[in-house]
Amino acid sequence: MKNVLRLGLLMTVSFAMAACAPSPSVAVTTPDSTMLLTAPGPNPMINQPDGLGRVARAGAGLWHGIIAPITLVLSFFNPAIQMYEVHNAGSEYDLGFLLGIAVIISLLGLFIRMRR
Repeated sequence: MKNVLRLGLLMTVSFAMAACAPSPSVAVTTPDSTMLLTAPGPNPMINQPDGLGRVARAGAGLWHGIIAPITLVLSFFNPAIQMYEVHNAGSEYDLGFLLGIAVIISLLGLFIRMRR
């Protein structure tokens, strides 16, 4: 168990350090292929209302985070379904989305622990 925690901490620190790199993109080259890893860019639709005049806030982000696993699977079959609302309030929506995902992960962990 300690080794898994150490590996998780090492990976987290590595990703955090890579995210702080001065270049927004990193090219990973192997003998067979090359992959360009880029940092996400700004959202031009932040605080811009959608067609119905709505801007997604923390509550919508929380709900979208909770239903994210189901939405991900559905998005493979229907390209009109997206996991993330681009017409959002920025950090407020992002916080709700991450909390929603954390709720699902916590509930799944609790359910698995109770079954043992």
